[in-house]
Amino acid sequence: MDPVSNFLVAWKIPVGLWGKAFFTFLTDNFNSVFRGFSNGLNTLLDGIVNLLLMMPPVVVVLLIALLAWWLQRSKVLAIGVLLSLLFIINQGLWKQTVQTLVLVVAAAAASMAIGVPLGIWAAHKPKVYKIMLPVLDLMQTLPTFVYLIPVLTLFGLGNAPGLIVTIIFVIPTAVRLTHLGVTSVPKAIIEAGEAFGATKRQLLWKVELPAALPTIMAGLTQCIMLSLSMVVFAALIGAGGLGTEINRALGSRKIDLGLEAGLAIVVLAIVLDRMTRIGVGGKK
Repeated sequence: MDPVSNFLVAWKIPVGLWGKAFFTFLTDNFNSVFRGFSNGLNTLLDGIVNLLLMMPPVVVVLLIALLAWWLQRSKVLAIGVLLSLLFIINQGLWKQTVQTLVLVVAAAAASMAIGVPLGIWAAHKPKVYKIMLPVLDLMQTLPTFVYLIPVLTLFGLGNAPGLIVTIIFVIPTAVRLTHLGVTSVPKAIIEAGEAFGATKRQLLWKVELPAALPTIMAGLTQCIMLSLSMVVFAALIGAGGLGTEINRALGSRKIDLGLEAGLAIVVLAIVLDRMTRIGVGGKK
């Protein structure tokens, strides 16, 4: 290397050592807190999975098909959901699908619960959004495997760390699309509301959010799709589900198992995508 490069290498900024020291501090002083939270979250997720698995699979499938019909008022969709989930049962992947479904729904719900308020706040406070922007960029561009190491260190193995990793990866989408939806509301509508004497809270709930709902619901759909894309990585730190089957297939080079599990993820993604298109052509 040239002298300049040698000089830069010799005076390397110890970012990795600082990060290691930070996480060592957390584990040394707050390990019981993190593990307690992880154990509680694992218990909750496992309890939901076990509850669904206690019910006959066909009954669960019928309930999901009825939910699809109620959300979208479409008999075709309900029949499609029914046949799709029956296909997953036929492939012998029902248990893994339920585990993945619980993880994805929990991750998407938590991401929207956190991301939507942050997106609304950022839309009303441009300076806040400028501060958020580099953080959101970092969360979305940081390689997934980098997330796994600190989360595994703090929370151990199981569904809980898989859920946390997924939420970290998905939240930026909820924030960005909520911000986009709220900031895209025509000023004429807001001015009309103000002219009728609406308060800020009334403007938010009766003007801005209804107008931004299609974009926010698109954010929900994207959160679900991104959560599904994380199931394979989450399986590496102990999260169960279809990702575990794909990793098994990859490790043993079982093409048939990989195709079955991959197709089950695709089917689940299509089902959830069609069911959650509320405000874009679904239930009014």
